[in-house]
Amino acid sequence: MYLSAEKKKDIFKEYGKSEFDTGSTEGQVALFTFRIKHLTEHLKINRKDNKTERSLVLLVGKRRKLLDYLKKKDIERYRAIIKKLGLRK
Repeated sequence: MYLSAEKKKDIFKEYGKSEFDTGSTEGQVALFTFRIKHLTEHLKINRKDNKTERSLVLLVGKRRKLLDYLKKKDIERYRAIIKKLGLRK
């Protein structure tokens, strides 16, 4: 599998408060970003995979909602995670 437990811990350790803090907004946004990048690469090879395309659209929507929430609650944390992940906004 492309996303092992160790990889998840590394993502939460780097972007969240600790490797066990899986509920932080920054950690979840980072995890969604990793999954979005993986699905995007998959869709470049398998263009007709409609289920994966739907999953990708849903993930992007979830990430957008979390980023909107973070922007509303704490603009500095929002700017930091956007810059750290290299997202457009």
